[in-house]
Amino acid sequence: MDPSAVRERAGDLPREPGVYQFLDGDTVLYVGKAVDLRDRVPSYADPRSARVARMVDRADAIDFAVTDTETQALLLEANLIKRLNPRFNVRLKDDKSYPLVQFTDHAVPRIEVTRDPDEAATVFGPFTDRGRVDTAVKAIRETYGLRGCSDHKYEGRARPCLDYEMGLCSAPCTGEIDEATYREDVASAIRFFEGETGALADPLRREMEAAAERQEFERAANLRDRLETVESFHGAGEEAVSDRTDERAVDVLGAAVEGDSAVVARLHSERGQLVDRSRHSLDAPDAEDRVAEVLSAFLVQYYAERELPDAVLLSERPADEDVLAWLEAEGVAVRVPGAGREAKLVELALKNARSGPARRDELSALADALGIDRPERIEGFDVSHAQGTRVVGSDVCFVDGSAEKADYRRKKLTDRNDDYANMRELVRWRAERAVEGRDDRPDPDLLLIDGGDGQLGAARDALAEVGWDVPAVALAKEEELVITPDGVHRWDDDAPHLHLLQRVRDEAHRFAVQYHQTLRDDVSTVLDDVPGIGPETRRRLLRRFGSVENVRAASEADLLDVPGVGRKTASELKARL
Repeated sequence: MDPSAVRERAGDLPREPGVYQFLDGDTVLYVGKAVDLRDRVPSYADPRSARVARMVDRADAIDFAVTDTETQALLLEANLIKRLNPRFNVRLKDDKSYPLVQFTDHAVPRIEVTRDPDEAATVFGPFTDRGRVDTAVKAIRETYGLRGCSDHKYEGRARPCLDYEMGLCSAPCTGEIDEATYREDVASAIRFFEGETGALADPLRREMEAAAERQEFERAANLRDRLETVESFHGAGEEAVSDRTDERAVDVLGAAVEGDSAVVARLHSERGQLVDRSRHSLDAPDAEDRVAEVLSAFLVQYYAERELPDAVLLSERPADEDVLAWLEAEGVAVRVPGAGREAKLVELALKNARSGPARRDELSALADALGIDRPERIEGFDVSHAQGTRVVGSDVCFVDGSAEKADYRRKKLTDRNDDYANMRELVRWRAERAVEGRDDRPDPDLLLIDGGDGQLGAARDALAEVGWDVPAVALAKEEELVITPDGVHRWDDDAPHLHLLQRVRDEAHRFAVQYHQTLRDDVSTVLDDVPGIGPETRRRLLRRFGSVENVRAASEADLLDVPGVGRKTASELKARL
């Protein structure tokens, strides 16, 4: 590639973290990472060394994959280099990987930080900050007394070792704690690494407060510092990918449709590490729910001649039930996650599916077609329900043509089987919050309603009632007609501004359906709004009390008896329920 070709390709890349690959046909010559792909890749037009110059000269294409964080880009780069062994990458001679935390497959599991986990162990990670991981593991051991000794040292002991005297181990080796109780402590530690921060933060906070009351201020300060590390452990994006421990190979699929073509992005994880990604082009079907049809076709065609993973995470449920039955018969778990870490992986796959050449003119083209100012910020609205039950609405946001996940919102609506009234309530809710200054997001330049003339009329009625002056249009499925206050428009199938509206509409639909499925599949999601309540703690609360109503009626003392529920969480439960 000559310098001008590198700069031209770089101009098409997104301004997001990710990895890039220089290719010679199907051969990967070089893999790199970037905080901002569009800023990083142009530097190769002026190579820093003769080796890089030779690589660029041989390359005929540049491919890329976006990630959510710089950490994910770092880890994906490392795994791709190890997997592909590109000729022009420099590899460390010791070929070390990033540290992981494992709980060994033993009747009395051991916790340790390792770079080479056991085959049958329960593994979390990888992590990039070894110091942060060591702090968390030490806090786990001091809180729950988990052993760190080898199996050889564990067997045949007559008395506890020094770790017991130091408060780092509860000494199951000599019966100071029975194995059943020890395994409960292991389960609590695993919950922390699964994302339930309160499983470790709450007991640390209680011990810090007790130390302060005893005027042991130095210990209280040490516990405070450790608590800060623990509370930021998951929020800092340290863990790039984490899978269920019984699923060693997981594929994550996200599909995006534009015009008469579709792209399916696949992320592949092995033993909790994101190790590969690919994008695949398909013809888009002529159907009402084209994403579901695309996923059905892809699953059959892609896996017909490939080894099946243990699980497949999807952005939407496939349209063909026979495909799901086939995967189930083959022992493949199929999930459409509504929340949590798995849902974030699906969103990352969707981001890769939607990442293509920059569409610099689509916003201007949309502005010209609608006769409005250039809509830098577009919000899309859709409603989902089942025969008028568990009615929900979605409000997604696109900035400069790309999804702005942080500005997504969702709302439970009044249960009724009336799409027009539901859309009116949803848009009125957004408009009132904007006019009253209760929404911290900027006002959009355009509202896009998923539906036809009736849904658009309901939305415009809500805007007029509140007095929020924002232009609104609708996009109807099947015929892909654009409905405006001035009439109905049929734009060319390959029009870039139509593709932009389709992306916003499809994302609003996906986000609404995802939320509805979450409510439909788990009526206890009222507990999700309480800080400190993760999926495992929610299940324990429901197992203990039987229903949300019984949780509401329980005393704070009863709530504190549930593992994972600290004093702060119990107070929040009582206040919110």
